[in-house]
Amino acid sequence: MAGLKPQLAEEEHGFATIAHGQGWPRGLVPVATFAEDEGASVIAKTAMLEAVGLDHDGGWAKISLGYASSLDGVGLTARFSQALTEAGIPCNVVAAFHHDHLFVPWSRRQDAMAILSELEAPE
Repeated sequence: MAGLKPQLAEEEHGFATIAHGQGWPRGLVPVATFAEDEGASVIAKTAMLEAVGLDHDGGWAKISLGYASSLDGVGLTARFSQALTEAGIPCNVVAAFHHDHLFVPWSRRQDAMAILSELEAPE
C-alpha cells in the first residue's frame, strides 16, 4: 500500500441522475458519469449540481488515490474498503483508468484520510 497518496478534494460533491431523454444541463461538468437503466448517474461538485438545478444527494468528499492502479489489480479495493468499514465509514468507489476515487461522507473526510494515510505507512 506504499504510494497510496490519498488526495482530498476541497469541494463537497454530490450524486444525481439525469433521466433518459432529459437534456444535459448547460454548464454541468461532472467528475464522473455512468449510464444506468434509470438514466445517467452524475457525480459533480455540489455547488455545480445546485447551480444547474439538479436534485442530488450531496455531502460527499472525494478522495483520489495517487497510486496508479491497474484495471486487473487484485486486493487494493478490499484493503481500503475493509479499513473504512471497520471505522464505520461508508465509501462509494469509482475505479477510473489510472486511479481509484473514493466518495466518503463529508463529515468523515478527515477520519477517512487518517485511515488511508495509516494504510500507506510502511509496516
